[in-house]
Parts: sequence; structure tokens; C-alpha cells
Amino acid sequence: MLLGILLALSSSVNSSTQFNKNEYVAVVLGDSLSAGYGVKIQESWPSILQNNLNSKGVNIKVINAGISGDTTSGGLYRLPKLLKEHKPKLVILELGGNDGLRGMSIKKVIKKNLDEMIRMSLDEGSKVALIGVELPPNYGARYTDNFKNMYEDLATQYNLTLVQGSIKEMVSLSLMQADGIHPNVKGHLQIEEEVRSKILSLLD
Repeated sequence: MLLGILLALSSSVNSSTQFNKNEYVAVVLGDSLSAGYGVKIQESWPSILQNNLNSKGVNIKVINAGISGDTTSGGLYRLPKLLKEHKPKLVILELGGNDGLRGMSIKKVIKKNLDEMIRMSLDEGSKVALIGVELPPNYGARYTDNFKNMYEDLATQYNLTLVQGSIKEMVSLSLMQADGIHPNVKGHLQIEEEVRSKILSLLD
């Protein structure tokens, strides 16, 4: 039960927790859109991101900390341990879709939780990239518009890198699985390309 346009997973792309001190560590905190639901782990966009950057000489480890079905409340609960354990230089937040599908309050719950995760990451010295998620149109224009604007508002407020995508576009390009919710292999490739292009300037 999900939606949006980007993914996550509960294990790291590389299971080792021993990091080279010169290695750039990025944590992807998300839901099934990052976890790679319906595709192989190596076909998920966080795995592809690490491989592509490594092949270009970027010494980076991408920790895929996405869990299918996760919410912003779950992410907020898990983030402190992730920050302490991995000490990431970059946190990529991809959460909110499941909250939106449940019709939760944007202001009192979703935006509040995302705001706390952003501040928590920045306070620990991590840069933050935010992935915007879209809701299906059947949730009503007012709610879906406010939901989409929430990500733009947070990115502007904290001067964050924002990655956005379109469900409608992905469906039209046959980049979604049969459920119309999760990206297929080609969809993950497109997401990775979009994310990579946006975060390159942060990898220093």
C-alpha cells in the first residue's frame, strides 16, 4: 500500500558496517519506494546509485534504510540510531507517501515529522536531500496539492536539494509495476538518474 515516486529498504546496499574514514556515507531513509519492492535488491535505485557513483570514482557507501510501509513517524523513530551508527554526510529523505495514503494531517503529522527529521540531520552535520512524493488524484485536489507543496515548502525553508517526480509521467512511460504504485526496473533506473543529478553537488 503505497504510492509516490521513489523508494527504500531495511538493509544496507553493502552489509558491512565498517567504513573507510575517507568514504562518503549516505543514508536513504524511506519506504517501499526505496526498499525496491517488487525488484531485486541490486535493481533498486539506492543500489544503482552507489554502483554508478563508485564507477565514476566517487568513494561512497549508500545505506538503504528504507522499510516497506514505513511512515514519517517510523522514520523519525529510526533516524537517531541511523545517525549515530553511520554518521552520514548525506541523508536522503523519502517518506510521507504512506501517511498521505492514510489521509493523515499534513500540518500536524507529516510536515511536523519531516521537519524534525530534517533538523535532526542538519544538527548532526549531515546534508539533506528531500524526495517529494505524489498522491493519487482520488484524494482530492486540495489535499494532494497541499501534500505536494509541503515538500517544496520544506526544501525552501531549509535550502534543501529537492527531487521530484510525477506518477502520471511514470505511468505513461511504462515505468511502473502492474500495481501502478511501485516503480519497475526501468522506473528505478530513472529515479536513480534524477537523484544522482540532484545530489552530485552535495558530494564534497
